[in-house]
Amino acid sequence: MKSAFRFITPSNGSIKDDMLSGLTVALALVPEAVAFAFVAGISPIIGLYGAFMMGLVTAIFGGRPGMISGATGALAVVMVHLIREGNAMGPDSAMMGLQFLFATLILTGIFQALAGVLRMGKFVRMIPHSVMMGFVNGLAIVIFTSQLGMFQTGGEWLESGAMLTMLGLVALTMGIMFVLPKITKKIPDALAAIIVVSLLVIFGDIDTQTVKSFIVAGGGEGIKAGLPTFNIPMIALNLETLSFITPYALILAAIGLIESLMTLNLIDELTETHGNGNKECIAQGGANILNGFFGGMGGCAMIGQSIINIKSGGRGRLSGITAALALLAFILFASTYIEMIPIAALVGVMFMVVIGTFAWSTFKIMNKVPLSDIFVIILVTALTVIFDLAFAVISGVIVSALVFAWENSLMIRARKHTDKHGIKHYEMFGPLFFGSIELFNSKFDVKNDPKEVVVDFAESRVVDQSAIEALNKLAERYQKNGKTIHLRHLSADCVKLIKRAEKICDVNVLEDPDYFVAIDDYNKALERV
Repeated sequence: MKSAFRFITPSNGSIKDDMLSGLTVALALVPEAVAFAFVAGISPIIGLYGAFMMGLVTAIFGGRPGMISGATGALAVVMVHLIREGNAMGPDSAMMGLQFLFATLILTGIFQALAGVLRMGKFVRMIPHSVMMGFVNGLAIVIFTSQLGMFQTGGEWLESGAMLTMLGLVALTMGIMFVLPKITKKIPDALAAIIVVSLLVIFGDIDTQTVKSFIVAGGGEGIKAGLPTFNIPMIALNLETLSFITPYALILAAIGLIESLMTLNLIDELTETHGNGNKECIAQGGANILNGFFGGMGGCAMIGQSIINIKSGGRGRLSGITAALALLAFILFASTYIEMIPIAALVGVMFMVVIGTFAWSTFKIMNKVPLSDIFVIILVTALTVIFDLAFAVISGVIVSALVFAWENSLMIRARKHTDKHGIKHYEMFGPLFFGSIELFNSKFDVKNDPKEVVVDFAESRVVDQSAIEALNKLAERYQKNGKTIHLRHLSADCVKLIKRAEKICDVNVLEDPDYFVAIDDYNKALERV
């Protein structure tokens, strides 16, 4: 997958790079935070506050320097239903929906922080590479399709003149971002493109959609506001409230952590560094708790903004801190200038993110990897586009696990021979677990075997309870036929499993590591022969 991100050069970064990349990210954060706020049905300033607090807390305390967090569409979709249902539960419907959102964010943050304390962040390492590729491909498509809405107004595509202007400015932005790195890398190409296109639109008096017109079209007035203030959610803390917000909190926590940890994993690969998933879980949780008390929308890691950041040279915590503080400065002091930025410039930046995010190497490996991996890539990509990231990743992991179990179930095999004493030996190879039991049982010829049988697990492992039960049933089959079965060369953990199950499992384990060592049961068998 690294070949898809050749324009990103792993480096340690610098203070200058971090500050410039942070400024670039802050500019791109404004319309996204506003857009996601509109999706959730709340005021744009709540989305901007959420992006500021998420970005600042995770930048300082998170486990992945250089990763950007803020308001996200995946969480906004869930918030829509939460706010609607919350609105119907009180007389002041508008306030009640919002208050339920803030309370839910506090509980969401607690769940996320607990996940970090319980060290559950490490489970992201269990996500297969095929799922990762499907995830980035699906995400690239989602980012691309989300930007197509910028070419519409009132649900209708822009008229020909406005459309050509929009396309031209988008192309110019992308062209600057493509050419500038070939000339100099001292200036972030995304920031330079935004500034050049903005100046062209302002001084050229070009009629096109801007951040200001975008906010107004969505029902807002502007982005200027004061500092967020502390407030305790005004809802009754009782069992009814908890039963209402807890399912939403669990969903938001799960989606937020999955998206954040997946982004962390991707940034690790791009920068050839290693983040701390557990620390990131705690930081994400703390940020959402803060949002609940200070009136922010909440959120999680943002893949698009994170890639913009590292592409612009941001590697340290300063880049995320700069982005958050710059966003706050825009809200407080520079709203007028930020509102002048043409949407086309920001769309062009996101299109370049799409090009950099998509794993183009997928097409090169189609005939070089197992069909199961190709299927998982396509499946996760499609589910990410159709449903959401969390559902896609969970489905991909489940399918990959089933494929792994099936392939390993076919690996069990046995080498058979009868020694000079007439004792038949079965030398097992491969793991014995729930999926391989049927094939394992087919290896034994109970009726025709001699009185003494030894099953050697030197090259095999007893993995789970199903395997223990299979051994027990095999022993019963031999006992019914007046024969004895012995197990040899079990690993220490396998022996522990069997000993724990002594009450439900009756098998004869030979604990010596070598053949023909003086063990009573084995010597008695030799004497009988």
